[in-house]
Parts: sequence; C-alpha cells; structure tokens
Amino acid sequence: MKKYRFLSLVLLLALALSLTPVSAAGPNQEDLDLFCTHAVLLDANHGEILYNMRANEKAYPASITKIMTALLVLEAIEYGQLSLDTQLTAGETRMQSVTSSYVNGNIKLGEVLTVEELLYMTLLPSYADACNILAVAVDGTIEDFVDHMNRKAAELGCQNTHFTNPVGIHNENHYSTPYDLALIMKACLEYDTYLEISQAPKHTVPATDMSGPREIYNTNALVSTWNHSGYIYDKCIAGKTGNTDEAGRCLIAAAEDNDEILISVIIGSGPMPVPGEEDLKQGHFRESKRLLEYGFNNFHRVTITKDSEPVGKVKVTMSRQADEVNVKAQGSITKTLPKSMDVDDIETDIRLFADEVEAPVKEGQVMGVMTLSYNDEVYGKLDLVAITSVERSELLYKKKQFIEFFQNEGVRIILAVVMFLAAIVILKLTVFRRKKRPKAGAAARRGNYKGTRM
Repeated sequence: MKKYRFLSLVLLLALALSLTPVSAAGPNQEDLDLFCTHAVLLDANHGEILYNMRANEKAYPASITKIMTALLVLEAIEYGQLSLDTQLTAGETRMQSVTSSYVNGNIKLGEVLTVEELLYMTLLPSYADACNILAVAVDGTIEDFVDHMNRKAAELGCQNTHFTNPVGIHNENHYSTPYDLALIMKACLEYDTYLEISQAPKHTVPATDMSGPREIYNTNALVSTWNHSGYIYDKCIAGKTGNTDEAGRCLIAAAEDNDEILISVIIGSGPMPVPGEEDLKQGHFRESKRLLEYGFNNFHRVTITKDSEPVGKVKVTMSRQADEVNVKAQGSITKTLPKSMDVDDIETDIRLFADEVEAPVKEGQVMGVMTLSYNDEVYGKLDLVAITSVERSELLYKKKQFIEFFQNEGVRIILAVVMFLAAIVILKLTVFRRKKRPKAGAAARRGNYKGTRM
C-alpha cells in the first residue's frame, strides 16, 4: 500500500468542496453526502444495488486489488492445486514491480512460508511481496496470474475491470469500478477461510529459518484499532483497504445483520472534516460504516405481488360453460426496497397475448405477462395464467368446423370445379338426349308408308 503524502491531503480536502453525491435508487431516500469520488452499496444476497455514486465508472482500486489475488488462491485450494499448509519458497519475483513506497513483509529470498501465512500477510497488512509469492504459486509467473485475474473478472460479470498486477500498484491500465469490486468481494465471501482471515484484528506469523515471529495487524479499522480507533463496526465480517495518491483512500467492506449481507465500496476518500469535531476523520472508514448502517436501517425485503387475486380477463369462445376467464400473476417478486417506499406506487404493465381465445382453456395456461417497474426500473416479470379451466362445447366446435370447412378457399375452388364439371355433364346429357330422341311425326310417317321404292 503506497504511503500517504501531504499533497494527497491537500487534494482530498479540495475534493470535499466539489463532490456531488448521488442518492440511492428509490423515492425519498436520505442523501448521505458521502465524502468520496465513487461508492456502491450492494445487497450481496440478491445482487441488488442499494446506493450508487458513479458505481460503474472506472476508478483506481489500489490494494483492494488483493481480494482478487486472494480469490484465485482460494480457488486453487478448492481445486486441490494448493492447500493452506503448502509451503512456498520466496523467489526473485517476490518484489517484481514493487518499489520502496509499497508496504512489504521483508520476506527474504529463499524464505519458506505456508499459503495460509502468506494469505494473512496479503490481506491484513497488505504486504506486496507475499502477494507476488502467492501469484507465482498459482500460475507460475506473475504475468500469467494477471491474465488469470482478468479472465476471472470477466467470469464474475465485471465489465469495466482490467488488472496489470496482483498487488494494486498504480497503472493507468489497472482499474475497476465499485460495482465490479463488490462482485469480486461477493465471490470471496463464499470461502470460510477468507472470512476467518479478513476479519482477524491481528495475527502472528510463526518464525522461519530466516525471520523471527511477525506480529501483523489488520489495516481495516472496522475490525481493528491498530492504526485508527473509533471506527469499529461489530457487523463487519470482511474488508480490504487501499491507498495510493491516485486512488485516494479506499475500503471495501462486508457486513452482516441476521441473514442480510451488504457490501460497501468507498473509493477516493481521505481525511475529512466533521462539523463539531476538531480532528479530521478517516473518510474511507467513516463513510463505509455510514453506508452500511444506512443499508441496514433503510431497506428491507418486500414481496411486491402475490399469486392470489385476478388482474385481468380474456374472452373465451367455443364454450357454453363461460364466455371469459380470469387471469392472475403466477408466483411473486421479492425486492430489497427502501422502507419509505409505498409498494402501491409500483407500476404494473399487463400484456395479454390475445384479447380472445378459444376453449378449451386449462387452469394455469399462460395467457400473458405482467411487468412491474418503478421510475423506469424494471423490478421483474411474471406470467399471467388462467385461474380456472373452461371446457369446449363439442356442438359449437363441430358447427365451427363445418362452417370453416366450406369457407376454406381450397374447398371453395374444388366445389366450384366439381359444380362446373357437373354442369357440363348435365348439359351434355341433356343435349345428347335431345339429339337422339326421334320425332313423333317422322316416325309415324315412316311407319305408315306402303308404297314401292323405285
């Protein structure tokens, strides 16, 4: 993690006068007026954004990068490539691209440490050399590991993330977004090992043949008072700090309250003035805690619609049982919504596939779709299904078939041809009979002639 400089303090204090916060999605939401350049609050259980301040705009992640490094190591353990007890020997690449301004654990060339100890050193004090050793253990080279990081980011759905190193060293092409980082943290939370390490206030790395025991401390003040006091948050279950001149002071944190898990990301913060208090506050810690508390206090899970009451009708033909059928939404949609929001304000758009259908209609038959939305944000879609069955009248059906049969264009043509041929036949028969029938006078005259033909 890069050391903070006086110039950064001046820049961040100037930033405080120009920041324009963006409130969370939803009506009548509290304006948090966060002291940072980028922020997001994510409902980790359901993947819903509860607060958005340039959450999808690129920013420099600094050492928050290391959560991706940890994730790939944990996956390698899951797949059997490594174990927490695997011993790794520090090579020349442990300090690759790492300058003296970045924190490292002074790991000696050839020193042997386990994967577990290196994870503690990576996630708590943010040691760059420990991070590089793990990267090489997973993919052979740091360059291949970086490619792996970018592949994994794409797999997780990160659309505006590109890594150039596993440490968080500043580079114009090393960037992410608060939302993308929250997705990476969400993946990390699936590993108990990550949770155990990330929320530890401190840890003792056992002595090696090249070093005595190392007492290391967590830089996340939401779980540790080593660097700063007054920010402990008992709901915090994980986090990672970051700090460079270009990124400002950053923190990604996860907190749990009962079954709810929220992930907050604060980027571009720093020492901040607080009205009524003489000392400057650490903005990334203060604002992260405020953002998480805001989420737990102002949001809840709401079932927007239930599959009980009819919401429309469709006309039914070919039945003597009923001339229409009621339709209802099948299933329900549950969202994390502001407690101040009136569910009745959610708009429903009902689209029936047809205004009229023929019997038979079966109960549960899909007849349309209902879309629920608020302020142009679609909350979800539900099938509209028939509430009851409607039987077909066979008499009406056969009558329709009879009518349709004779209304068929092909049938009409055939009938016309048949009638035409029949007319010709009748005409010929009539004319033929007329020609062949002898006249009565002529026959009489022939029958009464008695003279001698000369």
